Amino acid sequence: MGKMADRIEALTRAALRLRRMPAHERSRVLQGVSDRLRAAREEFAALLCREVRKPIRDARREVDRAVFTFSWAAQEALRFGGEWLPLDHDQASEGRFALVRRFPRGACLFITPFNFPLNLVAHKVAPAMAVGAPFLLKPAPQAPKTALRLGELLLESGWPEEASAVVPCSNEEAEALVRSESFAVLSFTGSAGVGWRLKGLAGRKHVVLELGGTACAVVCADADLAWAAARCAVGAFSYAGQVCISVQRILVEAPAYEEFKRLFLEKTRALKAGAPEEEGTDVGPLIDSAAAARVEAWIQEAVSGGARALAGGERRKDLILPSVLEDVPPGCRLSREEAFGPVVCLERVASPAEALGRVSEGAYGLQAGVFTRDIKTVLCAWEEAEVGGLIVNDVPTYRSDAMPYGGVKLSGTGREGVRWAMQEFTEPRTLVLKR
Repeated sequence: MGKMADRIEALTRAALRLRRMPAHERSRVLQGVSDRLRAAREEFAALLCREVRKPIRDARREVDRAVFTFSWAAQEALRFGGEWLPLDHDQASEGRFALVRRFPRGACLFITPFNFPLNLVAHKVAPAMAVGAPFLLKPAPQAPKTALRLGELLLESGWPEEASAVVPCSNEEAEALVRSESFAVLSFTGSAGVGWRLKGLAGRKHVVLELGGTACAVVCADADLAWAAARCAVGAFSYAGQVCISVQRILVEAPAYEEFKRLFLEKTRALKAGAPEEEGTDVGPLIDSAAAARVEAWIQEAVSGGARALAGGERRKDLILPSVLEDVPPGCRLSREEAFGPVVCLERVASPAEALGRVSEGAYGLQAGVFTRDIKTVLCAWEEAEVGGLIVNDVPTYRSDAMPYGGVKLSGTGREGVRWAMQEFTEPRTLVLKR
């Protein structure tokens, strides 16, 4: 731990230097990272494909998103400001006003998962750089090379060496870092069980948790069913469902159920399952055999409980074929817990109101999608669905890297998205002046 302690001490010392680093310099470095990522697109895509078995087309899309994330952070570094407040609301405060400015809280600790080992890292690293906060990144054990290579790009772009550290380490070492009082912020993306446990170890740190969910798509009878079916197939099975906002449950209004099911199964069966390095692959293997065995067991549990497998359900080593089940008993894990695999449950509902009730009844609340042409349904869903984000006429899997993103209930606390993460990593400080 001696070497680790030295790195943490260097981060602490770097905090004051970074706070004084002009915004235009931070912006220049961030844009440099973006430019270098764009130039190394194929290198990083191949690395993602090898490390986490991401289909090569999806890997390229992840690199493109990271290019945007760093570029957007470069712009936000120039826009991020404060607030002027008049204070002459009563006689005693005449002639006074306040300036509110946000300062970095201190050194940040970032812990990231395997499924987006480049762009989910970017969602923490880029906002920290934009506000001038030093950080230590503990990447997923399945993808250390991607994080280490990104760390090299930061230094090549002019980020101070002492202001960041990429440290692949064991879970035990990571827990020691979480307990360390040298860090002012913990930002964790991963499973709910691990995230909430780490929050309990974090002490006085400001904690941001981006966790999982059982994302629902609601398909109303008035929806464009062909569009909804096509998008749900993408949202359910991209990267073999190893996405925290992957479509896991599709709630279809009864009059549209049979037609939607036909269209959705047609799209599902057209997906190509295969090796991640092959250009035509839509669905590749899961991250490892343990993950594949778990998903297979959950499917078998649901079928044993009375569910019907309409497609897939078959395991080929670490690959689970895209699987569609209906009549899944509510007590099954597929109904209650995050599957993190290529499996989706179809459910018939009598009305949009019933569907929204089902969206909100579980323990998670990350994002939901609703397909409808009725603005009243949209507004009702916005008010009633207990989720961090509602996506209209698209799947909950949609995410813009510029928007606020995060969940409620077991799905997390705090928000990401570049500007919102910048707020999480900083705290307001007020200056009161008198004429």
